[in-house]
Amino acid sequence: MNEGYDVVIVGAGPAGCTLASLLKMRGFRVMVFDDDKRPGLLVGESLLPTVVELMRRLEIEDRVKEFCTHKPGVAFMHRGGLRLDFFFPEKVLGKTPNYSYNIPRPEFDQLLRARAEELGVTFVKRRATVEKGAGEREIQLTQECLDETPELGGEQPKLLVDSTGRARVFARELGIPAKRGGRNDVAYFAHFENFDAESSRDGQVVLSILDHGWSWRIPLPGRVSVGVVLNKEAAKHHGATAVERLESLIETEPILREAGKGRKRVSEVMAYTNYQLISDRGHGPGWVAIGDSHGFVDPMLSPGLFMAMHMADLLDKKVFAEGKGVLEKPDKLASGFEKVEAEMLDWHDAWANIIEYFYDGRIFSMYEGGSKMSELYGKWAVPLIMEKHMSKHITRMVSGVSTRSRYGRGLVAFGAKHLLWETEPPEYYAVR
Repeated sequence: MNEGYDVVIVGAGPAGCTLASLLKMRGFRVMVFDDDKRPGLLVGESLLPTVVELMRRLEIEDRVKEFCTHKPGVAFMHRGGLRLDFFFPEKVLGKTPNYSYNIPRPEFDQLLRARAEELGVTFVKRRATVEKGAGEREIQLTQECLDETPELGGEQPKLLVDSTGRARVFARELGIPAKRGGRNDVAYFAHFENFDAESSRDGQVVLSILDHGWSWRIPLPGRVSVGVVLNKEAAKHHGATAVERLESLIETEPILREAGKGRKRVSEVMAYTNYQLISDRGHGPGWVAIGDSHGFVDPMLSPGLFMAMHMADLLDKKVFAEGKGVLEKPDKLASGFEKVEAEMLDWHDAWANIIEYFYDGRIFSMYEGGSKMSELYGKWAVPLIMEKHMSKHITRMVSGVSTRSRYGRGLVAFGAKHLLWETEPPEYYAVR
């Protein structure tokens, strides 16, 4: 007799596979639909230290080490010459690991899927089709999908999960709108050999504020991921294709031109748009959206993959911890989803807040102001203590440890107001 599936997840990205593994560990019967079609390059190649804890829970960190690059921190370079180096000191991050990884996405995504398969999750290689539901279901698998998936035995699952990423399949089917951020950017990126990452320590990610837009350099095994993010309209002046635009941007931006003078591109060039998008609603009767299907923020500071996997972790701990029985309690299930969604919205807001300090230049002005205070009043304890205290909390925020901290956010706001002491104005440092 077919017992039916408790949860069917549509999409086998990091959020979907992480949730599938966690639910399977709790004894849920889980199926994942995946058409196995994804690009060779994906945004989200650098992880935050907070993800390492989840890797350990999934028992995959040792395997991640085998094909990924150790990440000790991140640097911010400004076109005017100023450089900020953030590392992950153990004393600052507390119990959180003081490192992370830069990851080749196809291999990392495949590892998450392989772990789910090892745990017994069922994978079906096909694109799931959904439609508006009947009765207590707001959305359901189509009859055609049921008929062509014999493992389901003709039965709808108790819960459907949208893990289709930016396609937002459930939201589109239900006509649920989304809020867009204020930026209108596009990213072009590819992998290169012989491109100087300019890392202070091996594996350090370098983000550069350019004459127009900003760029990332992520060291990977044997190559460097190089991306440029700028306004869509400005990008049109650099050629007609993604290849032309990326090459033109590298050649016209002094920081990148020198670092990439001996470069050899070893991948296709990818273009990504639609940053800063959050769905107006991420759950309903019989379904929930996770990861990018729910919402995503700007790629600066690398919060995307953390947010996707963290939402899976939150759902597991705050909704499904009591086991399968929760699926028979619609009100409790809805309440749990509501709480997780509220927490994720707060995460999005917190990331948007700290990222804006980099976009509008205030973080660089604060750093310059703090440095000048230390130089002038170095023999005094108070300025030194204040600078170290500020640096500690900014490091904790950009590493994902305390991004939502009300104290940290208030401290940074205070610094932006009172530490801009005989510095270049934020406009000078801002992303143009």
